[in-house]
Amino acid sequence: MSAAAPPEGTAGTETTRTDGFVKALTLTDATMLVAGSMIGSGIFIVSADIGRSVGSPFWLLMAWVLTGVMTLLGALAYGELAAMYPKAGGQYVFLRESMGPLMGFLYGWTFFVVIQTGTIAAVGVAFGRFLGVLVPAVSPERFGWFPQLDVTTPGGVIELGLNPQRLVALVSIWILTWINLRGVREAKIVQTTLTIAKTGALAFLLLLGFTFGRNADVAAVNFGSGFLGDAAMGPSFVVAFGAALVGSLFSSDAWNNVTFAAAEVKEPARNLPRALVLGTGLVTALYLATNLSYLNVLPFAGSADGADTMARGIIHATQDRVGVAVAETMFGNVGAALMAGAILVATFGCNNGLILAGARVYWAMARDRLFFAKAGELSPRGVPAWALVAQSVWTSLLCLTGTYGQLLDYVIFAALAFYALTTIGLFILRRTRPDLPRPYRAVGYPVLPAIYVVLATGVAAILLIADKTRAQALSGLVLVLLGVPVYFAWRSARREPSAASAAG
Repeated sequence: MSAAAPPEGTAGTETTRTDGFVKALTLTDATMLVAGSMIGSGIFIVSADIGRSVGSPFWLLMAWVLTGVMTLLGALAYGELAAMYPKAGGQYVFLRESMGPLMGFLYGWTFFVVIQTGTIAAVGVAFGRFLGVLVPAVSPERFGWFPQLDVTTPGGVIELGLNPQRLVALVSIWILTWINLRGVREAKIVQTTLTIAKTGALAFLLLLGFTFGRNADVAAVNFGSGFLGDAAMGPSFVVAFGAALVGSLFSSDAWNNVTFAAAEVKEPARNLPRALVLGTGLVTALYLATNLSYLNVLPFAGSADGADTMARGIIHATQDRVGVAVAETMFGNVGAALMAGAILVATFGCNNGLILAGARVYWAMARDRLFFAKAGELSPRGVPAWALVAQSVWTSLLCLTGTYGQLLDYVIFAALAFYALTTIGLFILRRTRPDLPRPYRAVGYPVLPAIYVVLATGVAAILLIADKTRAQALSGLVLVLLGVPVYFAWRSARREPSAASAAG
């Protein structure tokens, strides 16, 4: 396996190709891919559940602060790896190079089974949920004519079947897959345009929360007598706080997706590290400011049976739609409709980035003969068409099996585990391949990457022991471990040589 990066074409031209991929992504496009893949539905939903778990405005904000710190630390570490290996597949390549083909496969396997496809499905279902604000007929009630089954699993009851919200999710995923099949230039136009639009909408919402929509009485309580709450500090609270991070971590996830499309980024050694830091920094700041805005408009603790949005507050917002509740408080039904429309843009753009990036991992795996061979082929438009279609098929099945909350609980444990392992890989590569070109070196190495490993591992461990998340985290762990026999069976069937091929 060659340690050197493949030769790059002339930077700055959209027709330059690496292994058939079109180099069409500028620094702006790459940054918008980072931010756009992160900003979906989560920031408008999960603060309600986090608030119920932690019990006070202070700890709600601390959950977002810790999540932001973790995300930025991860991005700083990944910048070095991305600059070293600016190849299609990103994190899969990093793990393969640092820990060998088995670890790379375990990531790719889990990525396809739940991490990426589960995230796309969850965001798609959220798209349907918010469309229901504008079109009440788009409800969560399952169609009676479609085969239905309720299955009790370690993660709870899974309601198999089709409902209007899931149908909308399916259609949105198919449309975005079609756009991506047309080429990376078409996909990047959608991504950059929608990311700018939703970032502007989010900034406008938080600005209104600090000005026009600010309720002085509510803010006085949220940032005064009720700020710290009455939660007793101790081991049980630490576990509850760690479990509550599922929502904020999920909302900030997918920041690594730009590394999967590295072969399509112009001047990747320069632009990938910058895009990672700029994108994660922008979203982290927006998320924290948005939660401060929520606390300026709505009471933190309301009543589950409150008669109106104000009475219900943040932690009891209808269907946890906090963003819609804030807009409704300021502008009534018109505000709720406008915010729902903005969130539809956010989720649609988020899934576009996820769909674009995910297929590149399956392409890299196929080139290593660790995935279906057809996934390693590019269409005349320079995209992994078969991989995009396979991704949409499996994602569509996931849309029929779980709610938003169930899907994100399954995703985040596995994602955290591999984030920690990939960062450990940075230390391994510093020792085993010290002479490899490193156009960018991780800021604060080794301290900051080590802190990230400790934080990611610690939260993953908490998810395994917390009552709220244990079943889903264990299920995620089982899914990862199932990849071990699958790997050896696949290699045996393919008669794979002991060393990975030089993919990407």
